[in-house]
Amino acid sequence: MSEFKLNFRDTETAFADKSTSELLERQRLFKVMSSPWLNSLSTRAATFALGLGLPVKSIIKSTVFELFCGGETIEECEPVIQRLGQSNLGSILDYSVEGKSAEEDFEATKEEILRTIKRANDDPSVPFAVFKVTGIAPLGTLEKMSNKKKLDAKGQAKCERIHNRVNEICEYAHSIGQPVFMDAEESWIQDAIDRLATEMMEKYNQETVIVYNTIQLYRKDRLQFLKESRRAATEAGYFLGVKLVRGAYMEKERDAAAELGYESPIHDTKKDTDDAFDAAVEYCLKHLDRVSMVAGTHNEKSNQLLVGKMYEKRIVPDHHHVYFSQLYGMSDNLSYVLAKNGYNVSKYVPYGPVEDAVPYLVRRAAENTAVAGQVSRELDLINIELKRRRSG
Repeated sequence: MSEFKLNFRDTETAFADKSTSELLERQRLFKVMSSPWLNSLSTRAATFALGLGLPVKSIIKSTVFELFCGGETIEECEPVIQRLGQSNLGSILDYSVEGKSAEEDFEATKEEILRTIKRANDDPSVPFAVFKVTGIAPLGTLEKMSNKKKLDAKGQAKCERIHNRVNEICEYAHSIGQPVFMDAEESWIQDAIDRLATEMMEKYNQETVIVYNTIQLYRKDRLQFLKESRRAATEAGYFLGVKLVRGAYMEKERDAAAELGYESPIHDTKKDTDDAFDAAVEYCLKHLDRVSMVAGTHNEKSNQLLVGKMYEKRIVPDHHHVYFSQLYGMSDNLSYVLAKNGYNVSKYVPYGPVEDAVPYLVRRAAENTAVAGQVSRELDLINIELKRRRSG
């Protein structure tokens, strides 16, 4: 059988819904991000200026915020949802407020997450909802829970509140039949998140997949964790939902391991991470009767591999247990080409107040600079499309 491939260099499809002026603005922003020192300087300056209360919010909102975020509120995201939907791309509304520590902030974030689930309900343009446990829980308590440390009465009360918030979110999602992702985070708090996710899946994934756990394959132990999760789900009689990603905290993980003197949980080479990710994808494809998977990746080879494996195994492009996902503002060549060819694709659309979303934007900018070639690929594709339009 000949190898089946998609043309991910089809820039006409990738940028079909972008005007030339929008592409020129993207080109300008990605050029800034392609320079590590300029990127670092501009993101630090933005954080500093906002901290001082300087009037830079409108500048940030009309540039990098607009590139990577849908808006400050669910309502502001509506044009993005509609625009993506016209190209058969789903939107995943991701309330990107992090780093809070007060109980009232956790409650407010929980209520906003419930609103995103309600907005997603019965709309094929918003196939999933998502939340980060650190948005509704104190870091210190999650770390103690992960290390199985004995909690005092105050800690126990915090633990119960975390559990109640997670359960309220998942219970509501289940009551309206709306799938929801629990995002993965740093290794030192992930064990607590995994245990919460497993409990929620066991409770709410009895008939179909509602709750998805996220597996970061840059960790050496995660491929085995995936296999154990699948076996546990099969034995207990519930469906497993997994979002597969490479991982978002590599430098932080390695720095913490070096500082505290333990072996880094992260694969030693990029190839090892790539191999683990691709093996995880193949494993899920073998078990689609009980597993629903979302391949969250910007890696062209991994997307091509999944497309090829689906073709080889005669799995239809729009199989309801297989989704592709990329971040809004990035890798449109993958998302739009996949969608045009009938695959299930969704974009993560972060939103929230500009000042609260800055940590997310700083991380996004740092990742883009750190990931070898990501920004240059974006620029390359934009340049190809601009040249095509000029010559056309």
